[in-house]
This record gives sequence, C-alpha cells and structure tokens, in this order.
Amino acid sequence: MTSNDKSDSPFTVIDGEGTTASQKGLTPAADNDDALLMKIAQLEQEHRDLDHAIDTLEERMPYERLTLQRMKKRKLALKDSIVSLKDRLTPDIIA
Repeated sequence: MTSNDKSDSPFTVIDGEGTTASQKGLTPAADNDDALLMKIAQLEQEHRDLDHAIDTLEERMPYERLTLQRMKKRKLALKDSIVSLKDRLTPDIIA
C-alpha cells in the first residue's frame, strides 16, 4: 500500500501527510490507551473537585444532607470508573 492509497480502516491514516500508524510506530491500541489516560485524568480531576466541594459543604452548618449524600455517591461512582479504566490499561497476565 502506498501513502496515496485510501483505506476503509479508521486507523490507517493518522495525519494529513499520509503517514500510517504502523509507519509512526503506533497502533490503534496505543491510541486507545492515550484516550483512556485522558479520560482517567478527567475523572480524577472531577473526583478531586467533588472532594473539595464535599469538604466545603461539611464545614458549613447547616448543610443539606441529601445534597451531601448525592455528592458522596457520585464521588464513589467516579472512583469505581477510575479503577475500572486503570484495570483496562494493565494487562491481566498471570505469571
């Protein structure tokens, strides 16, 4: 395949110069890993922000217990998502 050939694969051409992923030493899995890392970073930032908001809400009295409960539940869900994505990044190899 030459650099001018068109392919149906969404991973064949990764830049306007016709350079393929294999020519750059990248694979679709590497692109997927980068996307996962970006998503993990986004979720971790949201988790930190939520943690700060919970701390701020707890310092103020009186606070809405329902709001606090929902925020803590969302924080746990974020943590579960982060752990799940990190597990996808590491291979499950039994030594």
